[in-house]
Amino acid sequence: MTRQIVLDTETTGLDPAQGHRVIEIGALEILNRRITGATYHVYLNPERDIDAGALAVHGLSREFLSDKPRFADVSSEFLDFVRDAELIIHNAPFDIGFLNAELAYLNDGPMKRFCGVLDTLKLAKQLHPGQKNNLDALCRRYFVDNAGRTFHGALLDAQLLAEVYLAMTRGQETLGIDISQPGIKAGGGCRRQPGAAGSLKVLRAGEHELELHQAYLAGLGKESGEIPSW
Repeated sequence: MTRQIVLDTETTGLDPAQGHRVIEIGALEILNRRITGATYHVYLNPERDIDAGALAVHGLSREFLSDKPRFADVSSEFLDFVRDAELIIHNAPFDIGFLNAELAYLNDGPMKRFCGVLDTLKLAKQLHPGQKNNLDALCRRYFVDNAGRTFHGALLDAQLLAEVYLAMTRGQETLGIDISQPGIKAGGGCRRQPGAAGSLKVLRAGEHELELHQAYLAGLGKESGEIPSW
């Protein structure tokens, strides 16, 4: 069975090297490409102030977190939940960097001791070069409803990412070839369908269609800040 854990964190700031800490972990389980309903969610007391920019993103104040457990209090149950799974994370170096820092405080880690990691941001950039690939953009692209996402929240974002990931990778579970299909021969290789030669027509784009295509690419470049490679 393939076990994956979709994971997201919220933090006090952007850089664990400056002492910033994890303040929320949200994770859910996918088993054989099915969301099982098993989740892990916890708020954490960072024992430090939260940057104003981070507070504006997730809305978690130091006062709200003051009575929550520390990472050291929950590390064992967290690692038990993710152990031996593949973590699915959007912009994985950010979250893994913070989790590695938390484990380092406990003389434990890094995360790769316990599980593998797949970065969906890297995957999205491969699938959609030159386009916006943040979670909101991917939700729109794959028709995932994110209307309730006023603030970033670790468990909510993990739930959205799970749906986006399954949509992005849909078809990977059906890559096998049905050898009973016409034109496919058992043992490999293909054979031509009778009468298939010369049946393919090539319709070339007209001048107006080319102009529309160039305008579309220009709009993508303006939106993403990058020149599309195609």
